Amino acid sequence: MSPIALALIIAAVVILAVVLIHNGIIGRLNATQRAWSDVIAQERQKNKILPALEEVAGQYASHEKGLLEKVTALRSALADLSSDTIDTKGLAKAEGQMSDLLRGLNLTVEAYPELKANETYGKLMREITEQQENIGAAIRIFNRNVERFNNGIEIFPNSLVNGLFTRKHRLDTFDDSEAAAGIEYKPNF
Repeated sequence: MSPIALALIIAAVVILAVVLIHNGIIGRLNATQRAWSDVIAQERQKNKILPALEEVAGQYASHEKGLLEKVTALRSALADLSSDTIDTKGLAKAEGQMSDLLRGLNLTVEAYPELKANETYGKLMREITEQQENIGAAIRIFNRNVERFNNGIEIFPNSLVNGLFTRKHRLDTFDDSEAAAGIEYKPNF
């Protein structure tokens, strides 16, 4: 084999490897964006149950105006989330407001035992629990995709191709600081 043919084969292999790595990075970015859209879609499902929750809370509004304000704040936070832009801080804000709302609901139930016996309230709480579980699953999938994407741009030789051609930046995973505060173990990495 002539040196020119060998050089051409090596060049073709290098070009093919660069194209495959570049396409892999783009594929992982697209998977991460799709996972983010799934998180937003799950968050928006809450909007479907909020009107019913407002109605039930409205029955106790004269005593529990704060609860209605929390529902309104949650709706606003959900409306601010975009499926086009990965905003883990906005998601953390909405999740925090959902936690505040659930705490308020629990306090309201303690003050009004007849509310706990309300059939509509029971359905809403089951729906909210299911929605929260779906959101948790969507966030785990999103974080897994972010990890794959970040590995895809940081591991050699992908980091070289990304630095020269693709130029994508590391993405942040969703971090629930409120939940992390309740765990004593802190990894040392």
